[in-house]
Amino acid sequence: MKDFRSGVLNSRVIVSVVTFVVVLTALGSCANYYQKHFDFNQEFERGDLKQALETLKKNDREENGRGRFIYYVNNGLLLSVLGQYEASNNFLEKAFLFGEDYHVNYFNEAAAYFLNPNFTVYRGEDHEHLMLLYFKAINFLKMNKPEDALIECRRLNIRLNQLGDKYKSTEKLQRDAFIHNLMGIIYQSTKDYNNAFIAYRNALDVYENEYARMFSMQVPTQLKKDILNTAVWTGFYEEFEDYKLKFNMADYMPPKPDAELIFFWHNGLGPVKEEWSVNFVIDHNSGNVVVFNNQALGFSFPYEVKEDKDRTDLRKLEVFRVAFPRYTERALYYQSAAVEVGGQSFPVEIAEDINKVAFQSLKQRMLEEFSKGLVRAALKKAAEHSMRKENEGLGAVMGLVNAMTEKADTRNWQTLPHSIHYARIPLVAGANDVTFTVADASGKVVPYKFTYQAKKDQTLFHTFSSLETSGTLYRYY
Repeated sequence: MKDFRSGVLNSRVIVSVVTFVVVLTALGSCANYYQKHFDFNQEFERGDLKQALETLKKNDREENGRGRFIYYVNNGLLLSVLGQYEASNNFLEKAFLFGEDYHVNYFNEAAAYFLNPNFTVYRGEDHEHLMLLYFKAINFLKMNKPEDALIECRRLNIRLNQLGDKYKSTEKLQRDAFIHNLMGIIYQSTKDYNNAFIAYRNALDVYENEYARMFSMQVPTQLKKDILNTAVWTGFYEEFEDYKLKFNMADYMPPKPDAELIFFWHNGLGPVKEEWSVNFVIDHNSGNVVVFNNQALGFSFPYEVKEDKDRTDLRKLEVFRVAFPRYTERALYYQSAAVEVGGQSFPVEIAEDINKVAFQSLKQRMLEEFSKGLVRAALKKAAEHSMRKENEGLGAVMGLVNAMTEKADTRNWQTLPHSIHYARIPLVAGANDVTFTVADASGKVVPYKFTYQAKKDQTLFHTFSSLETSGTLYRYY
């Protein structure tokens, strides 16, 4: 009798203690990644970048934690916008090497299957690894190191080829039009017109195919002009005539300015990951396979169960919840922009829609996300039912643990811009007064004035970041 009472008492104590711990854990884990770093995000969004950088430094323990990739790229982007290009590239290089040297921690992966994916090191989304190299290239251009910038572009090409091998879908993001365009811009700035023409032509191909199909994007008019310019300067006169006909620009002739300004506009902020819960019903009438169904969403995933005991446990299950990540767009505040110089106005055209690229990047691996989530849920529920047969109280605690720990991984690089726009502006040798204007949905225009000192045959590079999203009124440049 004493042993029986002791066992009951121990079970009650275990239930109470574990329940208390689970509740405390749950209270601290309900927020998504954005909310957990609310102070930093608010400082960044209102343009207080120095304070945001200080907040990052206070959380330097993350440099060696599960979110170190995000720590590296946030530091890299902030330092870049603040003009500390060398320091920025040091952090971005750490992020690049992290991606190159990443090794799976199998213990953490196992914990992720029984708890949730937040127990693993965040690897970074595919497009995030591409964008960090873009910022490295921009930093080198601002330091007047075009050859180093081209190295980053070649790294980008290697990464894109790796993505092509990684995914089998016809809708995979294997080529990046903007990166080819950027390579052409850099080659042209060094007077390597032959390689510039090749890069521009590659960009045109991607814009006309993958980008048109997946993102509904059009070919930038400036890219068409750059193809025509470099065709003439390389001596490809037949191609020049062919492209004039293709682009319906029969009267176009290449300009000859003293110098040029490449103006990049980083507009808005990229999407934020949030948790998305889906309820699944189990179909047991498939032999050794159970099928997880959600008719409303049209989802159906088979899961093989080889052991009789596991099939028996799963037959007790009917409906359960699985958490997945999904992106939420942060709507743009500014809708258009232009650059004015010498009485002429030049539109700033979209070259890369990072928001759409992010959605596509996650879409490419959602089948993997669903598979992992369903396996995780099945393992949790089978363990819970098995424990209930041994001890109802501990089984109840296991059920509570399962419910509280079912979380999606909402980590992502949240300081990226929503989209990248650009313009090529002719300059004169000497001082140039330039006005950059942005316009919101109502047509209200906000001007910013700059003065550039240009040398003969020089190409200058400038970036401007509008951090406003719909409902906020902050910016930084």
